[in-house]
Amino acid sequence: MKSLLASKPVLWFLFLFNLAVAAAAPFVVDGTQGVMTAVGMGVVSLGAGVNLLKGRRTTA
Repeated sequence: MKSLLASKPVLWFLFLFNLAVAAAAPFVVDGTQGVMTAVGMGVVSLGAGVNLLKGRRTTA
């Protein structure tokens, strides 16, 4: 399972999908729930982005 989650296509999907949801959540869901959803999805997106950058540095 760990190798699947660390693969580049999965990381790109996690990064882009969670970034889009984090950007849209405050407009779709009202109040604190929208803000917390955006924060949670943003954290996941940042984690995937960091792993993409880390993987790029080690292969170069």
